[in-house]
Amino acid sequence: MVLLHVKRGDESQFLLQTPGSTKLEEITVRVAQVYNARLKVQRICSEMEELAEHGIFLPPNMQGLTDDQIEELKLRDEWGEKCVPSGGSVFKKDNIGRRNGQAPNEKMKQILKKTIEEAKAIISKKQVEAGVCVTIEMVEAALDQLRGAVMIVYPMGLPPYDPIRKEFENKEDLSGTQAGLNVIRESEAQLWWVAKELRRTKTLSDYVGKNEKTKIIVKIQQKLEENDDDSCLNSPWADNTALKRHFHGVKDIKWRPR
Repeated sequence: MVLLHVKRGDESQFLLQTPGSTKLEEITVRVAQVYNARLKVQRICSEMEELAEHGIFLPPNMQGLTDDQIEELKLRDEWGEKCVPSGGSVFKKDNIGRRNGQAPNEKMKQILKKTIEEAKAIISKKQVEAGVCVTIEMVEAALDQLRGAVMIVYPMGLPPYDPIRKEFENKEDLSGTQAGLNVIRESEAQLWWVAKELRRTKTLSDYVGKNEKTKIIVKIQQKLEENDDDSCLNSPWADNTALKRHFHGVKDIKWRPR
C-alpha cells in the first residue's frame, strides 16, 4: 500500500493508504471526501461548543437584538420553548446574541464536551505524527457520535435554522464565508506531487512506480487555484532583453530618426 501524506498548501492534513494500482480518479475523490468531511466535523464541533455553553440558536429575526428590542417588537422564540435540553436548562447569556442562553445542565454539558473532544481526536492533524491513517468511515463515525450526543441532550431536536442541524442534514450554506472557501469540490479537486499534477486518467503507479512501500507527500487544491504565481514574468528582471540593456548601460533609450 502506498502511503499518502496529504497537505493543503504547506499544512499537514492526514494520512491515507491506497494500492499503487488504484485509479487517480478514485484516489482524488476519496482524498477530497476525507478532507471535506474533516472540515464538517470541525465546524460542528465549534458550534456544539457554543451549544453547550449558551443553548440553541435564536431565530434569525431575533439574533443580535437586546431583550428590550425583542419585547418591543413582540418577538417570540417558539422553537426555544420546544427544544429544551434534558434535565432542564441553566441560563447563561450569549453576549454575541446568537443563542438563547438556555444552556444544558452540567451533566448534559459534559456529554457534549466529551464527544466533541473524541471527534476532534479522530480528525486531528496529530494523527499524521502518530502514523495513523484516516478513512472516510472514521470521519463518518465521528459525525455519528456528534449527532448521537446532540440527540441525548436535545431529544426534541434542534430548530431547523440551527447550524448544527443544518450540518447534519447537509443543508449548510457556507457561501460568502471563510469556511466555504476551505471546502474543495470533489469534481474540481486536484492532487499534486513534486510539482506535477496527478492526472485522474492515470493510476498512482504511473507516477510512483510499483513499490507498494512508497510514501509520498501530495497536495490537494481546487482546480481554480493558481499553482504557480506568474506575476513575476511581468517583472523587468524577467525580460531577457531588459537584462542585457541593464548590463550594457543602456536603459529605456528611445530611438528616433534624425
